[in-house]
Amino acid sequence: MTVYFIGAGPGAPDLLTLRGAELLARCTVCLYAGSLVPQQMLDRCPPGAKLVDTARMPLPDIVDELVAAHDAGLDVARLHSGDISLYSAFTEQARRLDAAGVPYEIVPGVPAFAAASAALGRELTVPGVGQSLLITRVSTLSTDMPAGEDLASLARTGVTLALHLAAHRAQALTEDLLPHYGSDCPVAVVAFASREDERIVRCRLAELPERLAAEGITKTAVIFVGKVLDAEAFEESYLYSARRLRAPGASH
Repeated sequence: MTVYFIGAGPGAPDLLTLRGAELLARCTVCLYAGSLVPQQMLDRCPPGAKLVDTARMPLPDIVDELVAAHDAGLDVARLHSGDISLYSAFTEQARRLDAAGVPYEIVPGVPAFAAASAALGRELTVPGVGQSLLITRVSTLSTDMPAGEDLASLARTGVTLALHLAAHRAQALTEDLLPHYGSDCPVAVVAFASREDERIVRCRLAELPERLAAEGITKTAVIFVGKVLDAEAFEESYLYSARRLRAPGASH
């Protein structure tokens, strides 16, 4: 049988993909992070399904549950918030499943940064202003950043940043970013993107620590930093220009 690693999306139950919902409805075992996956999503599981909250389970115990379900001939839904490709701890689970000979598949989900961008009503790539997005985080007790990926080093690129798992380090990250982005650089923070308790903070970089402290935002937030956040005067792209559409060979 198969373990399905399903990206549950940023929090809103209806942002689960159709494929994810269909798999969830037929898997009789579901492992999920209780602090991040809404109950409405679990309601999609079939009647009598075994539901296992992994929020406080160590990795070996989680993998034991996955292997036991496989050995019993059962498909398993392993729900992760956001998308599996980012900060999901998928790789360490997959390595152990490979060793146990348990097959698995990945079902992508809506990443938190995409939901946060939608909440802001902003595109993160604007012609002539910014065409790159650097997704990163800061060191924590659970995971250090590798050499060369500290925020001060990455900030030298000057590209638009999407910082995950970093709201609790607002003062330190601001100090790292100020020399490269400047105190007046626009910042937007979206906490609990897509959920009923979603909150948005817009400010300038120098104001970030004070504003987050005032709002009590310390987790489950995406912090964007970059000029694209308030871009107004920019040249429109060639994609939909009349000049392109009149060009020889252009499709009609």
